[in-house]
Amino acid sequence: MSRLRVLSMVIFGLACLSWGASAFAWWNGDWTYRKEITFDLTPTGADIPGAPTDVPVLIRLSLGNFQYFGDVKPDGSDLRFIAADDKTPLNFHIERFDPQAQIALVWVRVPRLTGGAKTDKILLYYGNKNASSAADAAGTYDVSQVLVYHWSSPKDSPQDVTAYKSEPGAFNAEPTAASLIGGGVKFSGSETITIPANGAVHLSPGKGFTLSAWIRIAAAQPASQAYVAELADQGRELVVGIAGTQAFARYVSGTGGPVTLTQTGQLTTGDWHHLAMRIGDGRLTLFVDGSDAGHADAEVQEIGGSLTIGGSARGGNYYTGDMDELEVSNSVRSADWLKAAARSQGIVAPLVVYGGDTQREGGHESYFATTLRNVTPDGWVVIGILAVMFFASIMIMGLKAVYLSRVERGNKSFLERFYQEAGDSATLEKRMAAKGEAEDEDEEFGASTIALLYRQGMRETMKRLEGQSVGAERARVLSAQSIEAIRATLDAGLTRRLQQLNARMVWLTVSIAGGPFLGLLGTVVGVMITFAAIAASGDVNINAIAPGIAAALVATVAGLGVAIPCLFGYNYLNTRVREIAADMRVFVDEFVTRLAETYS
Repeated sequence: MSRLRVLSMVIFGLACLSWGASAFAWWNGDWTYRKEITFDLTPTGADIPGAPTDVPVLIRLSLGNFQYFGDVKPDGSDLRFIAADDKTPLNFHIERFDPQAQIALVWVRVPRLTGGAKTDKILLYYGNKNASSAADAAGTYDVSQVLVYHWSSPKDSPQDVTAYKSEPGAFNAEPTAASLIGGGVKFSGSETITIPANGAVHLSPGKGFTLSAWIRIAAAQPASQAYVAELADQGRELVVGIAGTQAFARYVSGTGGPVTLTQTGQLTTGDWHHLAMRIGDGRLTLFVDGSDAGHADAEVQEIGGSLTIGGSARGGNYYTGDMDELEVSNSVRSADWLKAAARSQGIVAPLVVYGGDTQREGGHESYFATTLRNVTPDGWVVIGILAVMFFASIMIMGLKAVYLSRVERGNKSFLERFYQEAGDSATLEKRMAAKGEAEDEDEEFGASTIALLYRQGMRETMKRLEGQSVGAERARVLSAQSIEAIRATLDAGLTRRLQQLNARMVWLTVSIAGGPFLGLLGTVVGVMITFAAIAASGDVNINAIAPGIAAALVATVAGLGVAIPCLFGYNYLNTRVREIAADMRVFVDEFVTRLAETYS
């Protein structure tokens, strides 16, 4: 063997080992399941060209993208987020985990995102009943993040989840349980939230300042301007707010004139919008939904006063509407960093793509197995009913096919004997003289329906011939009325035999007609539940919808799986029943005709 060939085999073997190690690596064997989460920064996704770092990304788990809340501890304490290398734990914290409503809101600090690509991913591990919580709210944010209000605190006053703990000194707004991300807060045009001056929440010329919030207005704000947030001290002012339906940002320094930026477009009333403002490096910039809505040069001077939310510190300029996720940084956040926040936190979150789930022992599940795991309890109820219908129909078709085969064999055997002996009336009468009343099956010809009709016809004939003498000078005869009475008796017997042949066939028609409708019912209910869960969680990307819809369609597949075999089986059996019925009718006609010829 040549050295080149040996070297190529070694390289190939090492490549296989490397691939196998990466494909089947598992961060910790104590965790049973993991889920892959990818970040899409391409133009068709979040459309982020740069590479932002230390971005707190919101992970929304709901029925649409995560059907395994039952495999997670009730408080979510066994959740872990691991970097793409499947080794490095990531800082995270849980804003909400509700296994009953099947909703989870988790913030994960992603160290770096690759602009314009869809190559970055993290791994969510779960399924360890002995794990304790590893959530770290303060560690989810970098040192520049000085204030974050989720508004989901059970208390009436919001709590800063960062390490700086910048709690409000005054709070009279209305908390709302259901908002864009968990809980929120509502302003009615007269409430404010005040964060007293501290060393963290302030504008430093050397660092800059960034503030963002999600807002929703039901109607246009006053033309005199409504302040969403204001940082003010000693005549200096930094404001972001809304005038009418246009966002604006204003900076007032102690020396120069005010710098005001106004959005060129309009905010859509009734919809959530991500509003952000940053100042630093000699420039003031306004962002709306992650996009630059205006910027201008500004001489940055220090502002270390109080931060007022929902109005002005002087009174007035009140904001009317909903608010969620207020964040403040004492640095200049990049445009890509703000866009990543806007494209991962909203109702439409194209940055986050939810992949499939993997079990440690079994590796990747098949699509069919994954779909079955996503089926909701109501879907399993429908599938269970369809399964009972299916097995009952299969049993009926099997028993009916065996019975019809016995009938056909018996009829064939009887007709062969009948055509051999039918010319001899004495032989026929002698055969029937030994027979008693009609039974379900003939002793000689088994399940033959024609043999039973023959016995019934001969019995009626013999009754009418009793008492008539037999001799050379006198033959026994049947009147036309007697022959018609015998025909009526045979027709009645034929009808009863047809009923016996068609017994339980109605269950096949029920399966054929009812199976698809039951399946459709299960699908419609499953789709309703999927969309209700998506509405509750706010996650409307295709990866959130597809698993639930696919699982809902399983019921329809089950319904068709019942109806199609039953349709084929019913048509096949019904054809055989019609053939037997035709033979029976032909025999009745021949039998009555022969009686008329023999006893005329």
